[in-house]
Amino acid sequence: MEYHAVVQNIRDILTKNNLWFEVFEHEPVITSEDASRVRSGYELHQGTKALIVRGKVSGEKKFIMVIVPGDKTFNSKKMKEVFKVSDIRFATKDEVSEITGGVKRGGVPPFGNLFSLPVYCDNSVFDNEKIIFNAGDRCFSIGMYSKDWKQVVNPQIGDIC
Repeated sequence: MEYHAVVQNIRDILTKNNLWFEVFEHEPVITSEDASRVRSGYELHQGTKALIVRGKVSGEKKFIMVIVPGDKTFNSKKMKEVFKVSDIRFATKDEVSEITGGVKRGGVPPFGNLFSLPVYCDNSVFDNEKIIFNAGDRCFSIGMYSKDWKQVVNPQIGDIC
């Protein structure tokens, strides 16, 4: 099957850094709940949702990536309190496509660095030794250690759920 180029970019980053990961090819999924049903060995809370939002950061409106566990909801009020990001709104389907080079909503991986986006992550993501996420395609997931993801993405971390 032909996947978006981002899938291979992520695999290359993980391989180059000698990090353990596993891959899952599955039916197309968009929601965290659907994804958790097709990823054997992983629970809903281990899934990571990569959300692209627009907010005002240091007085400048820009797009950022927010990472939360699959069983939690992003809280814009906490985002404002913890990271001083205001005027938050979700990116539109077209904006997501433009920012990611055509990755469809639901397939966006938690690698904002691949799209020149600052990454903000809820601290509860690291309650899981392993995390799993759609890796650039709705039919392709990668599982890896959360500590390794933190190392390659270098997100800002706080309580935003």
